[in-house]
Amino acid sequence: MTKVSVDGKIIDVPADYTLLQACEEAGAEIPRFCFHERLSIAGNCRMCLIEVKGGPPKPQASCAMSVRDLRPGPNGEPPAMFTNTPMVKKAREGVMEFLLINHPLDCPICDQGGECDLQDQAMAFGVDSSRYGESKRAVEDKYIGPLVKTSMNRCIHCTRCVRFTAEVAGTGDMGAIGRGEDMEITTYLESAMESELQGNVTDLCPVGALLPAPQSFRARSWELQKTQSIDVMDAVGSAIRIDTRGREVMRILPRINEAVNEEWISDKTRQIVDGLRTQRLDRPYLRENGRLRAATWQEAFAAIAAKVKAAPPDKIGAIVGDLASVEEIYALKNLMRAIGTPNIDCRQDGSKLHPKFGRASYLFNASIAGIDDADALLIVGSNPRREAPVLNARIRKRWLRGNFPIGVIGEQADLTYAYRYIGAGLESLDPAAVKPPESCKKPMLLIGQGALARADGAAVLARAMDVAKAGRAIAGDWNGFSVLHTAASRVGALDLGFAPAEGGIDALAMARGGVDVLFNLGADEIEIASGAFVIYQGSHGDLGAHRADVILPGAAYTEKSGTFVNTEGRVQLGERAAFPPGAAREDWAILRALSDALGCKLPFNSLNALRVALYRDYPHFAMIDQIAPGAKFESMDGLAASADKTPFKSAVSDFYLTNPIARASAVMAECSALALGRARQAAE
Repeated sequence: MTKVSVDGKIIDVPADYTLLQACEEAGAEIPRFCFHERLSIAGNCRMCLIEVKGGPPKPQASCAMSVRDLRPGPNGEPPAMFTNTPMVKKAREGVMEFLLINHPLDCPICDQGGECDLQDQAMAFGVDSSRYGESKRAVEDKYIGPLVKTSMNRCIHCTRCVRFTAEVAGTGDMGAIGRGEDMEITTYLESAMESELQGNVTDLCPVGALLPAPQSFRARSWELQKTQSIDVMDAVGSAIRIDTRGREVMRILPRINEAVNEEWISDKTRQIVDGLRTQRLDRPYLRENGRLRAATWQEAFAAIAAKVKAAPPDKIGAIVGDLASVEEIYALKNLMRAIGTPNIDCRQDGSKLHPKFGRASYLFNASIAGIDDADALLIVGSNPRREAPVLNARIRKRWLRGNFPIGVIGEQADLTYAYRYIGAGLESLDPAAVKPPESCKKPMLLIGQGALARADGAAVLARAMDVAKAGRAIAGDWNGFSVLHTAASRVGALDLGFAPAEGGIDALAMARGGVDVLFNLGADEIEIASGAFVIYQGSHGDLGAHRADVILPGAAYTEKSGTFVNTEGRVQLGERAAFPPGAAREDWAILRALSDALGCKLPFNSLNALRVALYRDYPHFAMIDQIAPGAKFESMDGLAASADKTPFKSAVSDFYLTNPIARASAVMAECSALALGRARQAAE
């Protein structure tokens, strides 16, 4: 630590802090446009000027100089910095005057109005007049894709967007052409950006030059009600903020969570907003003579009760989908237990993960933040860029630091970082072939659902565990064996034991005709054969609803308070931001009402009562934003031998259309079409 003086206040800061960070540590407010803690230093805007005692007789850009570069006073006094002297005030006013020379007076029509850094800092650090009367520079707007709208007249060349795409996203989509007043930020050929994280540039842009296109001219920031929640588009569990106006979700933004998503979210997380409004189920339906008709709740429950009472318990089953919260899964499990059926499953993709192998067998044990500490990585049967873009950015961040060898077994794809391709299938998963260098103390093995959702998935899991142990990924206090899930509900459901009991059959067997009555809680990624009586409970008219005999309209994740457990086992709570449409209800409440009609009443009448029972049976669900310690492996002896040599394929073929909400979104459909077109061009 180094002692420095900021406006007469002595503080201790790390030597690698910039002067800007040191000043903020002392409580001083330093304006900035180009500086960002997660991006490299640019020093473009010069707004962060301060005065350094003993330095040159001019203002110093505080973002571009570190504490270790300062000289002490003549008698050994700590280096002194000043943030509010007349020199600093005059310098900042001059910089702001220059920045506004070419900036158009668009504030009344700009979507950034009300949350614009330029507005705020012009008021706080600028002046109320300008000495410049020349014509303003004009720049053509650029097409850079369907997610980001450009208004390049407003651009102040901070280059945050350029540095983000080059450093965090890893695609290098954006850059600068020209010099001086002819400089322009562009994608060079005005093509659409390719990154799955491109929407984050709209958060980074300090002015209104880059804005989210789907929300253009739809709302002002001060009109919106803000609710903290959790993303369910993948299993990372990114922290998000849902902004609503009335009953409608208007936009979704990231929240800072250093342990999970830092401050980034994927484009699917951000822009599935229109999918929350379309193809919604807003009333119960009943199939009669091959056609669905609107029905009352009583009619729907009566039809279900008649079928359930006529079927033996071993011919009744339940499947849970990818977006369900822990509360409704717990309620459904209790209902199935009361009915007496062993046929329950949460693995609609056929994954062979199971609670009987131990909790450590299905968690991302290294933790997402633990990627920063790892010193080697083996990726098996996964494409993290498509399955979890935010987690993939974390891997890239660690790779950029160096000394991080990465190996891949499975598909060859552009992951935004260099890796050694080892092979395509299980035969390459050999301890001798994938052993990390001896210098590595914390190697990781990341295994995806592309390796586990196969007929031999249990054998692959066992082989991967053996490789992890042989390669020191499981040793001492370090557990680098990490399962990357693609479904937000999966870890929570496995924690609840929502898997076939002894004598029960799995989801694939149930879908192929193994049961006469099937409860489908939002499972839209599985084909259900004809014959069974299907009760579908979900929010959208997707595949599950098309096959259903009874439809019970549920709430989307933005319309209910629910607990989710992310891929690393972190318990997270998402709050309700809006209300479900029409007669739709929260899923736990539907199951509670249905249990009455079935004659096996569930013992709770409110969400609080349900959670009391949940926490009593599974105490770790009460540990919000924590990972329960002590996850263990159980024996998998004898499984590793029976495996085939089919190449691993990623579980996600189209990043933009992985769930019913995304498939209902016109924005996601456009992004999917663009990605498909790029893939065809690359193949040609």
